[in-house]
Amino acid sequence: MAGTGRAGLLLINLGTPDSPKPGDVRRYLREFLSDPRVLDIPALSRWLLLNLVILPVRPRRSGEAYEKIWTERGSPLLFHTEDLAAGVRQRLGDRVEVGVAMRYGSPSIASALARFKKAGVDRIVVFPLYPQYSSAATGSSIEKVFAEAGRLWNVPFLQVVPPFYDHDAFIGACASVALPYWTEKAWEKVLFSFHGLPERHCTKSDETGAHCLKSATCCDRIVAANRNCYRAQCFATARALADRLGVPEGKRIVCFQSRLGRTPWIRPYTDEVVVDLARSGVKRAMILSPAFVADCLETVEELGMRAADSFRAAGGETLRLVPAVNAAPAWADGVVTLAREASAWLT
Repeated sequence: MAGTGRAGLLLINLGTPDSPKPGDVRRYLREFLSDPRVLDIPALSRWLLLNLVILPVRPRRSGEAYEKIWTERGSPLLFHTEDLAAGVRQRLGDRVEVGVAMRYGSPSIASALARFKKAGVDRIVVFPLYPQYSSAATGSSIEKVFAEAGRLWNVPFLQVVPPFYDHDAFIGACASVALPYWTEKAWEKVLFSFHGLPERHCTKSDETGAHCLKSATCCDRIVAANRNCYRAQCFATARALADRLGVPEGKRIVCFQSRLGRTPWIRPYTDEVVVDLARSGVKRAMILSPAFVADCLETVEELGMRAADSFRAAGGETLRLVPAVNAAPAWADGVVTLAREASAWLT
């Protein structure tokens, strides 16, 4: 290839505060929730909600939750992503520069681009580490990369890895991590819990306006109308992963966690599902969260601690959380496969 520039692979995850301290959590939440793709409401309403309702209360509450999962290495989401980058770097070799960025918080996308520039990288494969597309995560991350790259005089050439919600490289890696847990016990139910979104995010993704959330079966398969629908892609992930593991259809439950505010979010809600299952007599259940490739607050604390406590309090015995793929060798292989399929720059 003409020129002397190098290729780079930028792994982007959502973000994490620098510490569990309320001040650091507040800065992180302010950046995150100021994004109009996340809180997609009029600017004044977003400002009022953020500054008068959320930020006075949530930083301390979230900080207490982060305290429960913080480690000597810091935030699990960050160090798992860095470990993944190390595994990918080992597989790609010195010819490709591999970097990590967070959409919100540190290391920032701007700082990652600066490091690439210093390393002589002018062709960047952008890899948003979100299996299912959402405007709030995938769309926002891509938009931010292009905006920051556009500030440079010598704008780097960019290619983006598309969502990989049912790609064999991702499903196979998830299955390899989950299989020992699946075979551990005779689980009565297997929950596939995905991060939630407001229902309006799904309907806005349907350019026909006639499919998403219009029927109980709208997510049963991917069609042209729901090809960008987060909920439909979540169901596709759950089907593919359950099929790979051999989970009978009668044991499968898809649900959605982490809702915020009073507007309708996509259903069913994980916190309600785990309680209803326990009250119905289910004693042993396994839970996966394949919207996340790295363990974080939403997996370790929300599911592994709070949901498990709620399950036991309602009469259940064991709600076993399956770890995310994190930096598993099969997932590092999968990232290389997906990145190379998206761009010839890395081959």
